[in-house]
Amino acid sequence: AGDQQAALFGQACFEPGMAKNTYGTGCFMISNTGSEPVFSKHGLLTTIAWQIGDSPNSEVTYALEGSVFIAGALIQWLRDGLQLFEDAAETQAMAESVADSGGVFVVPAFVGLGAPHWDPYARGTIVGLTRDTNRSHIVRASLEAIAFQSAEVLRSIAKDTGTNIKELRIDGGAAANNFLCQFQADLLGLNVTRPKILETTAMGAAFLAGLAVGVWKDQAQIGQLWQEEKTFSANISTEIADQKMEAWSRAVERAKGWIVP
Repeated sequence: AGDQQAALFGQACFEPGMAKNTYGTGCFMISNTGSEPVFSKHGLLTTIAWQIGDSPNSEVTYALEGSVFIAGALIQWLRDGLQLFEDAAETQAMAESVADSGGVFVVPAFVGLGAPHWDPYARGTIVGLTRDTNRSHIVRASLEAIAFQSAEVLRSIAKDTGTNIKELRIDGGAAANNFLCQFQADLLGLNVTRPKILETTAMGAAFLAGLAVGVWKDQAQIGQLWQEEKTFSANISTEIADQKMEAWSRAVERAKGWIVP
């Protein structure tokens, strides 16, 4: 199984409209679209999620996937390149030490922009700096950038499918950061749920293998094994979230097309 397909299965996203996001070096969001493929008009990839059974008539489950190139790698750069902190675990307290990002936006287009923009000529930018900007503002803006990029992908999924996704299940190393999770929920206006086991790719591969050899009889039984650790609910209005996304879009436009081909 591919990494993201296995993680989708490990998150027990067995019904159309269920979605997961993995916060690793990059971000990888994938949503179950059911038994019919959905072809994206908003920069996403159509993929096979899984097929249960080996007969020609076995039903195929499809998905939409969006990849963000730089997520956790941005935090690594702040640590190793700019030396703003010694341990990534410090970023939550730093972000929470300021009321907001002070108008700062970080667009981590270090290798261009992935979904839904697909601009290989974009490059990283930090905009909105003032004399009042300190390292905590930059750290907060960087964590927010991870959530902004993920929100763009989920909104694209919703446009393509016409489905209101009710919950985003999350995993990966950066999912341990409560500030990031809460800000993600705020932007999306839905519940962001972190499972007890974050290594959902490995879990999904194990579930698929166990299903094949009869350890579990069906997906319903597997779904009962999935356990929530914490759920984050939106604390801001849709109007404010939209305003934040609009400001992010302005920052992204300034990063696009920086390298002249």
